[in-house]
Amino acid sequence: MPIDWTEIDAAIEEAGRKTDDALAGRVSSLTRLTDAEVKALFPRTDDVAKLSELMQIVTAATTAQERQNQLVANISELGGVILKLLGKMV
Repeated sequence: MPIDWTEIDAAIEEAGRKTDDALAGRVSSLTRLTDAEVKALFPRTDDVAKLSELMQIVTAATTAQERQNQLVANISELGGVILKLLGKMV
């Protein structure tokens, strides 16, 4: 019996959309952004993961200097997220 790769691809796409929707909903509940804004700013799952990482750094129970050091250490990964958020604010 041959494998129907079209069905498998469709299932993968649907699972990805559901995951993206769930992530956007979770992030929007933690921020002032709506689900639609989160999806528009961060359409890919890895973008949302980077946003989550940024939020963890910013809200960590550490000193401002420690949070700044973490941001500096991760700026190449998180820079795009930071620019998108600041662009939304201005």
